[in-house]
Amino acid sequence: MNKIVILILAVSLFAGCSNKKNAIKRIPVAEVGKVVLYYDDIPRLIQSGINETDSTALIQDYINKWAKRELLLQKAEDNLSPELIAEIVKQLEETRASLVIYQYQRQLMLEKLDTVLTESELENYYTANENSFTLSSNIIKALYIKLPVETPNIDKIKALARSNDQKDLQQLESLCYQFAEKFDDFNEKWVSMDKLSVELQQKIENEDNFLKRNTFFETTDSVSVTLISIRDYRLRSSIAPFEYVKDDIKRIIWNTRRFEFIQALENGIYNEALKQNSFKLY
Repeated sequence: MNKIVILILAVSLFAGCSNKKNAIKRIPVAEVGKVVLYYDDIPRLIQSGINETDSTALIQDYINKWAKRELLLQKAEDNLSPELIAEIVKQLEETRASLVIYQYQRQLMLEKLDTVLTESELENYYTANENSFTLSSNIIKALYIKLPVETPNIDKIKALARSNDQKDLQQLESLCYQFAEKFDDFNEKWVSMDKLSVELQQKIENEDNFLKRNTFFETTDSVSVTLISIRDYRLRSSIAPFEYVKDDIKRIIWNTRRFEFIQALENGIYNEALKQNSFKLY
């Protein structure tokens, strides 16, 4: 039985006795220079189902990795210039300050920042800034259907796909669930033409002309029939529909509120410090 196994057994017995006294003396297992690794620093690697040999190997491996890292760290500290060490300390202090400030701001925002956005607020922002929402690509509202060529009543499906009547569309959906390889209305939302090109697995040449000339498109190969019913479209460089940029507007308003909240927080703390003479300018 090696030293690690003896250590495990000793720790178990010692912990049981110490629990009664509500005080556990830390047990060292390795030392590099003045840095000590204690048994309770080692993650819980010994789990039910792991045999004694595996447990010992896991702990020994952890100790070896810790020692190598600590030795490398101490060697680096001994050989880096004082200027580099000072720069590292400065970076650590700045990182710590940033993390503490971030967590404090986050906590206050969770407690106090108004996150409710009404539909009218979103629409008002869109109306006031609609020229900022120009499209960089063509977008559509469409139905995409892919059917096996042997689909029964395929002409009926084509006719239903051209219809705007709600009953026809419900019947179309029912038939497509039975026969279609794919049926997608994109949740009746605006989507980029790029997405449609991906579905078609082909590039649509001159998208502008395609959209202007087609409300219904059909293509067939040896195994399938693809149908596209275009309900509406907007061309690039035109004003984006409200629904298409609604989520963007939410992010803009939220980020504006967040920025204003943080500014007000900083200014409030600064002014309070001036009043209380805890901050002085010389």
